Amino acid sequence: MPKQLPLALLLLRLGIFSVFLFWTLDKLVNPEHSAKVFSAFYGMGGLDLNMFYVFGVAQLALILAFVAGVLKTWTYGAILVFHGVSTLSAFAKYLQPFDNLLFFAAWPMLAACIALFLLRDYDTLTLSRQPAPVTA
Repeated sequence: MPKQLPLALLLLRLGIFSVFLFWTLDKLVNPEHSAKVFSAFYGMGGLDLNMFYVFGVAQLALILAFVAGVLKTWTYGAILVFHGVSTLSAFAKYLQPFDNLLFFAAWPMLAACIALFLLRDYDTLTLSRQPAPVTA
């Protein structure tokens, strides 16, 4: 295993965490905005604003476990699924690229989520205490 790989994976995890942290805080600090996002992108309008506090707390628990690198299959997998759904839910925005350039940042982040999930066993700078696999 290249000696830089654990550091590279840690940096990917921290970068992904930073985006999810602000998406999470948005649910807790500005649930009205989150309600608009859920309505516009996920077709889930009319949710009680208190639900966004519940979503936010649950998401905060997930992203804290993710950034700590614990239960990697589950937390990295959940982050990948959530970001994948988020990326694909904005598909219409990609059809008008020059009006929605910031939406394209979702694709490299999705690639980072996929890479981190695929290489999770080599992501050893975590609190999980799981050693990297031995390669011959």
